Amino acid sequence: MPSETPQYSGPERRTHPHISEEQVEAIAARAAELAIEKVTNHVYRTVGKSVITKAIWLIGASAVGAYLWLRSNGWIR
Repeated sequence: MPSETPQYSGPERRTHPHISEEQVEAIAARAAELAIEKVTNHVYRTVGKSVITKAIWLIGASAVGAYLWLRSNGWIR
């Protein structure tokens, strides 16, 4: 038999016992905006990290290629 918590029967302790429909909608809208902002920031961060990683690989490969080309043409001994 699951234990049930007894219902509170004392005075109201909440500062705003009743929230209007407009307040609920405003809270939900703000929560949705924050969630979208967090997801968007995460996507931008992930894409940026990927672009930086690929750029570093490209720069490294270009540097190695340039070194090998310069060495094969006698510019570097």
